[in-house]
Amino acid sequence: MRVIARLGLLLMTAAIASACTPPDNSAELAEISQQQKQILAKLNAVEKQLERPAAAPPPPRPSGPDPEKKYELPVGSSDIKGAKDGAITIVEFSDYQCPFCSRVEPLIADALAAYPTQARFVYKHFPLESIHPHAMGASQAAIAAQKQGKFWEMHELLFANQRALQPEKLVEYAQQLGLDIEKFKADMNSEEVKQNVREDMRLASTVGVRGTPTIFVNGKVLRNRSIEGFKEMIDPILATAANG
Repeated sequence: MRVIARLGLLLMTAAIASACTPPDNSAELAEISQQQKQILAKLNAVEKQLERPAAAPPPPRPSGPDPEKKYELPVGSSDIKGAKDGAITIVEFSDYQCPFCSRVEPLIADALAAYPTQARFVYKHFPLESIHPHAMGASQAAIAAQKQGKFWEMHELLFANQRALQPEKLVEYAQQLGLDIEKFKADMNSEEVKQNVREDMRLASTVGVRGTPTIFVNGKVLRNRSIEGFKEMIDPILATAANG
């Protein structure tokens, strides 16, 4: 970058040479000299700015929840499956249109079967609207069914038919479950139901959830998504409780 300053000096020298005047024009020469000093000062400032080390890049955005941290995940208005007062709470942030979420359904069932009196399951809505255009509607349908006591039945139908979650299909599933269709439609489109979904989404954002499915066991993220992974987390919790 010093080349810039040197080039500037050469240009100024040339300018002075071309502007040489007889000795009796000393005032004009003094003005040119002052201009030269000002230009040199500006070039030095530019050179220092260019030579200054680049600012350190911002730290990378976390890719998900901190595996070492225990998060507060209130049940809120969500339905519970399994041991209602169990010592183990499994919370999943999920999307009804996500194929990976449907694949963990059997795993959740296995975990609840392994700990029938200790574990409970809480489903939280995290529809990824940018890639799953019907996920939000499906979440609203599940909550609308919940209002008629059929959350888990609708939950299973939605995952079983996750390639057919258009609005008219959601009504068909409600009919299959024997729901009051007019109430179902009204609830599904109500501000209350939409707010319930948004609350789950805000909670997901607060704890660093970026994708689905994301599963927590007593507030800590499940890294090994298998029945062995569940046991690795659950057994020490139960052992500590038994010894405490």
